[in-house]
Amino acid sequence: MRYLHTMVRVADLDASLDFYCGKLGLVEIARHEHSQGRFTLVFLAAPQDAEAARTKQAPTVELTYNWDPEDYGGGRNFGHLAYAVDDIYAACRRLMDGGVVINRPPRDGRMAFVRSPDNISVELLQAGEALAPAEPWVSMPNIGVW
Repeated sequence: MRYLHTMVRVADLDASLDFYCGKLGLVEIARHEHSQGRFTLVFLAAPQDAEAARTKQAPTVELTYNWDPEDYGGGRNFGHLAYAVDDIYAACRRLMDGGVVINRPPRDGRMAFVRSPDNISVELLQAGEALAPAEPWVSMPNIGVW
């Protein structure tokens, strides 16, 4: 398992970039505009980690800017921790066997979400290419929120 990023939702992307980059000193590594989903993702890294972060060899902060206004009360502005795993199905099976609810099963062979005992959302991403869809994951419904 490898730590990938921490996601934080932001209400004002320009103000957030001014804080994280202009004042804190992080550098922008990548930006992805998703017009269909109406959101922008901006990945930031510490200056000494910038080159490694560009090749996903160092963790980043992911700023998520939803184009439509949203209230981020109740801690909703903190999104999730993300980890790459060698086999998402095996990781989810191990978690389920340990009593962890799989909130968003890896139906696509690529991504799953679980929650910590303190309700912190944790994203698991298949390292490399997605695995072929397989049961029981394909048929599992989402449970709760992530």
